[in-house]
Amino acid sequence: MRFSVVEIGYDRRQVDSCLDELGVRLTRLAAWAESTAGTGREWDRIRREAAGLCGLLRRYDVDDAVVVGRHAGEVEREAAAILARARFELDAAREEARQVRERAYAEAVQARREFEAALQARRRREARADEILGGVTVEPVPVDTPTAAAATTGSGVPATRGAAVGAGDPPGGRDEARAG
Repeated sequence: MRFSVVEIGYDRRQVDSCLDELGVRLTRLAAWAESTAGTGREWDRIRREAAGLCGLLRRYDVDDAVVVGRHAGEVEREAAAILARARFELDAAREEARQVRERAYAEAVQARREFEAALQARRRREARADEILGGVTVEPVPVDTPTAAAATTGSGVPATRGAAVGAGDPPGGRDEARAG
């Protein structure tokens, strides 16, 4: 009997069946040995059965060793190929991670440089504004000084050039009336 090789080891049902068969044959052999304790013909039959069982066991050992050896070689080759592929993928992933890390670091350094340059430019503008404003003298404006905000009409509309044009003036204002 040959056993089918499954994922790990042999098919358990086949092995159990073979062991059961061997158990039955060995029990039969033991019963014959007890019952025929002197008969030459029965002893020959018992020897043949014993030799057959031994041959059966040897055949399993030799055949299975060849099968297992062949499968073991295939399994080892497949495992080596999977391991090599996994190592290659790991190396590729490490290289990609290294490149991403370097790119992120370079971008962070560039962003910091740009931030520091913008901060320095802001400080220069602030210093220049302080310098310009430091030389300016402010004179107080007397309270009775007319300002643009003070020149409003009764309706709250500022008295501007457009508001100064009267209702009797031509549509273009006084300037057009003089020119015309």
